[in-house]
This record gives sequence, C-alpha cells and structure tokens, in this order.
Amino acid sequence: MSLGEFRTLVARHARPDTTTPIEGLQVAKVERPAQPSASMSGTVLALIAQGAKRLALGDRVYEYRAGQYLIASVDLPVTGHFVGASPEHPALGIGLTLQPDAIAELLLRAGPGDLPRPGTGALPGIAVSDAPAEMLDAAVRLLRLLDQPRDRTVLAPLVIREILWRLITGPQGGIVRQLGLADSSLTHVARAVRWIRDNYRRPFRVEDVAQLAGMSASAFYRNFQAVTAMSPIQFQKQIRLQEARLLLATHPTDVARVGHRVGYDSASQFSREYRRQFGVPPSQDAARLRDAAGPVTVTLP
Repeated sequence: MSLGEFRTLVARHARPDTTTPIEGLQVAKVERPAQPSASMSGTVLALIAQGAKRLALGDRVYEYRAGQYLIASVDLPVTGHFVGASPEHPALGIGLTLQPDAIAELLLRAGPGDLPRPGTGALPGIAVSDAPAEMLDAAVRLLRLLDQPRDRTVLAPLVIREILWRLITGPQGGIVRQLGLADSSLTHVARAVRWIRDNYRRPFRVEDVAQLAGMSASAFYRNFQAVTAMSPIQFQKQIRLQEARLLLATHPTDVARVGHRVGYDSASQFSREYRRQFGVPPSQDAARLRDAAGPVTVTLP
C-alpha cells in the first residue's frame, strides 16, 4: 500500500527542476529514455517509486528499482540514467540530502545497544538495498506534508529524522553512520575527495593528499579505492573530464583551450581520454551537446 501511495504522491509533486518546499528533498519524474550522463552523486538517499535507474562508479555498476534505495555517502563522479522511462510509465523517485550533523545528533541520542555493531574494513561510498516498509511509510508521510503547508515546517524535520534513523539501523547503516563520525575513515576520504575536486587542475602526489587526509599512504589508498571504486589519480581524471564536458557545452569550438583549462598539457591525451570516457572525441561531443534540445538535468542519483 505504501509503495502505491508513494508512486502517486511523487507523480503529483514532481517539478521539472525536482525542487520542493521541504529543504533537502527532491522529487523526480522522468518520461523519456536518455543516454547515460555524468554527474556528481552528492551525499544522498535516492528512493525509487517506479521504474529503475542504472548508475556506474568506476568499474562498479548499481541498478535500483521501485521499492529500493541507493545511498551515496561521498560526493562521487558517477554516470547514470533511468532505464526504460516513457510517458506511459515514467520513472519516479525522491532524493533526500544526507546531512552529517543530523546523523551525528541521532548517533549521540541512541542508547546502548540501539545500533548494530560496526563491521571491519573499508566501506563503499555507494550501496543499494531494499527499502523496508517503515522507510516507505515515512517517505509517504514526508510527501503528504507537501500538501500540508501549515504542518510542514514543524513535522518535516521529524519525519526526515525518522528516515535517517531507518537508514542508520538498516543494512547500509555502517555507511550512513560514518557520515556522522568526525574521525571515521569515510570522513578522511571525503576530505581528500573535496581537496581533489577543488584542485582538480593541479598535479599531486598521493602521499601528500594522504597526509592531508590524516592517513598513512597505504591506508589512504586502500580506503579511497574502497569508497570511490577508483584510485586518486583516476578520480581526478573523472572530475577533469566531467568539467571539460560542461565547458564544451558552452564553448564547443575551443576544444584545445578547454583541455588546457581542466589540467591537460597534451591536447592528444585530452582527446584520447575524453573519447575513452564519453565514447566520442571532444569536438564531436561538443557538436552533439550544442545541437541537443537541452534536456532537463535531473539531480536525483
């Protein structure tokens, strides 16, 4: 019953830009198939009401469908698309931004024995699970508040806390709990991820970024690979190529300059790696982007 009402509410409240009056909540409706597109995942819970989405991170591929959710605990470069969406059967879902402060507060309030015992080893930055009935029920109640502006301000934060609690105590709770822990390995990797994203044009030594993250080089490399499914250098390359594609959409004739702006000294290397990532050379992709009809960007992972 919850999934059916969930589907109805998402379809009713979806806007082209996916925004809602509830902070951190996005509602998406996709009515046409599209080619896989590159984006940043954000730190988010994405819950599907209808249809399916396929997401690639490095060499890992995730697919999640109606009644399942995806967790992204680090802002990662991903490539994804909704599968088989059509006007008759649109893909429907919500995205909820995960706030570390809210997770940390719940962890502090939890009593002894309330939380599962932590596992060992590094955890991935993205995971998929079936949504329990309690989570679907909370998601439905959150969407109902979009029709209840008088109650929304007070009740929406309470329902979001309930959803976070279901995540924290669920099968992917270990990943979510790390978001709220100041000294978790995920927090150290996230610090390195932010540095690489902010400085993606600059060459760097892995040892220096490991030191910035507060980890030994070997532990950093192992944890970074586990979280992001790629090495730090591969991660930097993904960021560079995604940024280059955004620039080419507005500067389609400046391929060499775009490559240089994102950190490539060699135009041939830029063209080669761009083609490997997106399937076509940058000049051809730029023309395709220029001629495209400008589809709406859906930020729901």
